[in-house]
Amino acid sequence: MLLDQNAVFSDKQAVKSTSVSTYTVDQGAAGDARCGLYAVVKVEEAFSGVTELTAALETSSNEDFSSSKVLASVTVQASALVKDAVLLKTPVPAGALRYMRVKYTVSGSGSTGTISAFLTDMVDL
Repeated sequence: MLLDQNAVFSDKQAVKSTSVSTYTVDQGAAGDARCGLYAVVKVEEAFSGVTELTAALETSSNEDFSSSKVLASVTVQASALVKDAVLLKTPVPAGALRYMRVKYTVSGSGSTGTISAFLTDMVDL
């Protein structure tokens, strides 16, 4: 599995409330060039206090994501938020614009839990 630092959205990011990934992937003018890659969202540290979490892969033509669209998303219940759980594993669909990020929407009040999210060339998790 190829993992490029420039294709990382979150690296063991604490997610206790609704937030966006620490990093944004900038594809430059390439747009759909990331097609053929997979978006992966994985739990690194088990969650507590969170009742539901949605991870949405977003794309936008501008860096502030004021006009973003969702490329893929998943919603999981607390019971699925365990260490090493892969929440999302999907090919990046056509239609990706210059910028991509992951938005985490949290229900409940989280006290622990971390996530890694990234693009990779193959999924063998």
